[in-house]
Amino acid sequence: MLEKYKIILASNSPRRKELLGGLELSFEVKTIKGLEESYPAELVEGEIPLFLARQKASAYDSMIEADTMIITADTIVWLGDEVMGKPKSREEAIRMLTKLAGNTHQVYTGVCVKTAEKEVCFVDRADVTFTQLTPEEIAFYVDKYKPFDKAGSYGVQEWIGYVAVERIVGSFYNIMGLPVQRLYQALKAF
Repeated sequence: MLEKYKIILASNSPRRKELLGGLELSFEVKTIKGLEESYPAELVEGEIPLFLARQKASAYDSMIEADTMIITADTIVWLGDEVMGKPKSREEAIRMLTKLAGNTHQVYTGVCVKTAEKEVCFVDRADVTFTQLTPEEIAFYVDKYKPFDKAGSYGVQEWIGYVAVERIVGSFYNIMGLPVQRLYQALKAF
C-alpha cells in the first residue's frame, strides 16, 4: 500500500530501525546531525515527545519530494512531574533508575509521518511499574548495558526489563521507542 513512497526513518535508534523493519516495509535511515531537541518549558507528559517529533519532521522539509515519506519519533519517560530523557552520565543514569524503582512511570512516544501532501502525528502512552531494585542491581545494569542513549536510562528489552518490570499497561513496543501498531494504523491513512 505504500509502494509509491520512498520511506525514510529519521532516527539513529537501532531499536526503531528493528521495529519499523518488523512491519516488512522497505525504508532507509537518514539523520541530520545537530538537530535541536529542546521544547517549551510549559509542555508536560505526551506533549513533549509530540512536539519533538514534529520539530524533527519539519527539519526534513527540504528533503521531502512527491514520493518521500519521513517518519520521526521521540520518547520520554515521565515520573510524577519530571521528564526523564537520556542520561548524560553514569551518576545521572543511577539517579533516574533509583527514582523509577518501586514506582509506576509513563513512557510517551511521539510519532510524526510526513509527506509532501500530508502529516499525521500522534502520541502513545504506556504505564510501566518497576519493582524495588537494590543499588547493586542498578549499578550492575548501568555498568554492563550503558543505557546512555535511552530515555529514563533503561531498555525494556534488556536485563532490567526481565528483572524489574512488574506490569505494563500499553504497548511494549512504545516502551522500546516506536509504537508500531499505532504507526501501522497511521500509515494506512496514506
